[in-house]
Amino acid sequence: MALHDLGGHGPALLLTHATGFCGAVWRPFAQRLAGRYHAFAPDLRGHGESVTPERLDFHWDGFADDVLAVVDHLRGHGVEGPLLGVGHSKGGAALLLAEQRRPGTFARLYCFEPVVFPPMPGGGAGEDTGAEGSGRGNHLAEGALRRRATFASFEEAFDNFATKPPLDVLRADVLEAYVHGGFRRQDDGTVTLRCRPQDESQVYRMGAGHDAFAHLAEIVAPVTIATGRKDPYGPAAVAPMLAERLTRGELEVFDDLGHFGPLEDPDRVADHVAAAFAR
Repeated sequence: MALHDLGGHGPALLLTHATGFCGAVWRPFAQRLAGRYHAFAPDLRGHGESVTPERLDFHWDGFADDVLAVVDHLRGHGVEGPLLGVGHSKGGAALLLAEQRRPGTFARLYCFEPVVFPPMPGGGAGEDTGAEGSGRGNHLAEGALRRRATFASFEEAFDNFATKPPLDVLRADVLEAYVHGGFRRQDDGTVTLRCRPQDESQVYRMGAGHDAFAHLAEIVAPVTIATGRKDPYGPAAVAPMLAERLTRGELEVFDDLGHFGPLEDPDRVADHVAAAFAR
């Protein structure tokens, strides 16, 4: 696994990314908080610079393994005491799963639309959602398989994403961080996705398989569940329920942001994170 030291001064802050992204995408967010926290951001399995074997099942318990591996690494390099954690989407679910498995790992958590769904009638947790983000079924898993994986240059990749949804809502410096962290330059000068489309698809397909929802009440650390505008199907729809089930949960709503909130307006979300942790 790759771990990015994003710098800063103060308590250790762990930043975990959403499906398809990478640790580097948090760099502008971390810069906003550099005077308060020392930020670290891993490339979770299948993403960024992490080296991942092919045909991994990508059960989401594995992302909790990744989080705890990073925690153990930081502990071995002088970081003491409970950490602070901010997670986006899948990254938020990974933090919650890690804290459930090893209580006391985090002093506080801030999760922006974590992918944690209640059990569906007659099935497992969130079976009909099928994926991270919004919508029903496995449309995100299917869409990932059709994702364009190679561009002539970093610049071409940036221009492509900047002009079409869903990534056109990302702030320019965040999008640049994603392109340079999420793509690898090939010998012929082209750039290709580090997160293989088949791996991203499998991550989405496994998104309903964890049981974080059933154990939310076991988390005693304060947790802020943040959400963007209302979405009838995605994580925003269940965010109030998550905050209510947590022992020390609170809800924060950004009506003008979407599921990519921390990447759309990293400065504002970072300021809210600092305020939540100060409480």
